[in-house]
Amino acid sequence: MTAALVHRGPDDDGYYRDDEIALGFRRLSIIDLSGGHQPIPNETDTVQLICNGEIYNSPQLREELISRGHTFKTKSDVEVILHLYEEHGKDCVKHLRGMFAFALWDSENKRLVLARDHTGQKSLFYAKLGDGLIFASEAKAILASGLVAPDIDLNGMWHYMSLRFMPAQYSMFKNIHKLPAATTLVWERGRFSVEEYWQVSFVNKLPADQAAIEESLDAMLRETVQMHLLSDVRVGTFLSGGIDSGTISAMVASASSEPVPTFSIGVREQSFNELPYAEQVAKRYGMEWHKEVVQADILDLLPTMVYHLEEPADPFGVGVYLVSDLASKHVKVVLGGDGGDENFAGYDRHAGQRMLDYYSLLPAWLRRSVMKSLISAIPNTFNYKSLAQRAAWMNDLSLYDASERYAQSMTFLRFTHDVKERLFTAGAKAQMGDVNSVDRYLKFFNADNAQDLVDRMLYTELMTRMPDHNLVMVDRMTMAHSLECRSPLIDHKLVEFAASIPGSMKLNGTKLKYIFRRVAARYLPKELVFREKQGFGFPLGKWMRGELAPFVSNLFAESRFVEMGVFDGDVMRSMFDEHLSGRHEHSFRLWILVNLEIWHRIFVEQQSVSSTQTHIADLMGATEKAA
Repeated sequence: MTAALVHRGPDDDGYYRDDEIALGFRRLSIIDLSGGHQPIPNETDTVQLICNGEIYNSPQLREELISRGHTFKTKSDVEVILHLYEEHGKDCVKHLRGMFAFALWDSENKRLVLARDHTGQKSLFYAKLGDGLIFASEAKAILASGLVAPDIDLNGMWHYMSLRFMPAQYSMFKNIHKLPAATTLVWERGRFSVEEYWQVSFVNKLPADQAAIEESLDAMLRETVQMHLLSDVRVGTFLSGGIDSGTISAMVASASSEPVPTFSIGVREQSFNELPYAEQVAKRYGMEWHKEVVQADILDLLPTMVYHLEEPADPFGVGVYLVSDLASKHVKVVLGGDGGDENFAGYDRHAGQRMLDYYSLLPAWLRRSVMKSLISAIPNTFNYKSLAQRAAWMNDLSLYDASERYAQSMTFLRFTHDVKERLFTAGAKAQMGDVNSVDRYLKFFNADNAQDLVDRMLYTELMTRMPDHNLVMVDRMTMAHSLECRSPLIDHKLVEFAASIPGSMKLNGTKLKYIFRRVAARYLPKELVFREKQGFGFPLGKWMRGELAPFVSNLFAESRFVEMGVFDGDVMRSMFDEHLSGRHEHSFRLWILVNLEIWHRIFVEQQSVSSTQTHIADLMGATEKAA
């Protein structure tokens, strides 16, 4: 099992075993390089700890615990968890500020405590085996035990195809569950319970004093960044050219007496390039700037990414994978800008939902007929966020009411319920009980934790897409290169502070991330701060109508999901034909289907990554050879 996780910890391994439990650990040495071996025991050797992650407030906690009589065996940051457990039991997690997934074994009470950090930066999976339990940081380690078969979880897959993430508790594997963020699992003498220990609330707001909030946010950001620099090795930053990573990098540079190593990539396939903006920041602060313009072979990378993600690979994860490869050649730890958009309303859809309210004032009959016909006549360029795509998004979603409109908007480019109803066979649907995917959004959007539209959107995304999509990509794509990424903007104390800021200061009219941009302008060039968000992507729509079309066609012709009776082959082919002809934009849906086929070959059929890459190359060339 630990051999399956070498990429997460290539520096050391450690084991503990007694009559009740066996623990294994792979270590990436960052703090207490020589003495931080795990598992770590308490003073009496009655409690054992293994932990993946970092505890940023460990220096303060250590001082407090020593003053209360506790003795430390290492200088490791995670040892504080042991002594907090001695005082607070499983509530020890409530005192931690960091990213972590840990297992703590109390041999006296025959109790195992598993826990994940507040915002879900580190992952943890488990499977129940009779009255026993097996767990690991990645599902592949559980599969490596041979105690759980790599069978597909149709319900989990069904939800992924709509949501673009695997909802809390699901994985792609039947009987392997994901421990949700901010959750503890306690197993004691064959019985176990799962309990949530933290949720963010948007209800209690700060007074609407913009100048005071701006000052407080600046101070909070600097304090959080400083805490995230805790390390005995060099710490670098990702520098994408956007304001989130740019602000973090600038704050790190301001706090450092030495040039900060920063890492940026440019991709030739993109119709834009953010490297010039990254260069401005690097030069302003005298950073040690490492850049690379890469020619990404997305199909060749796909099996590797699917292997590490253990679920379909989002094309946006390619950028994280490539920049992590660059950074890992120089450092073990980087700080990233993840969480800025989710905390401060940075996505187009946040402003789009507000614009929908105005567009919906048009009579419904006009939107259903005249506007629909006009929009269908707009040429589709198959570019991301094309005019045709945006107009169709606006018109179709305006026909829903309130919360349903937001939930449907999040599945618009993926598989809606109606499309899945056609794609899945009757036999496959009969095996599933939980089929309402949008409820995964509505559960949070309609909760009491938030009140106005902006806060409802942000709360929903912090509880769903952030832990189950964005942070999964960051953790898996960085750890694939044995690189630790820390995300100050998703620190749970910063999340709580951001939630207390009035929504109008985050989305000001249609100005995205208004208050965050005000703070960022103190550190970054104004042309960078106030330019339109670009993001990272590939022209999948064009590629699937061009150079990737033979591969997709050949792959679908041997679809494992059609062979198993899960998908209707005619519906798959029809979707592909509609995309080729330009009648409909199906690129994201087709990409998910391609990924599922690759996932099945790697995990169910247990083909190697290299043999899968070879098979993809064969499928790419099959049409040319036939011709």
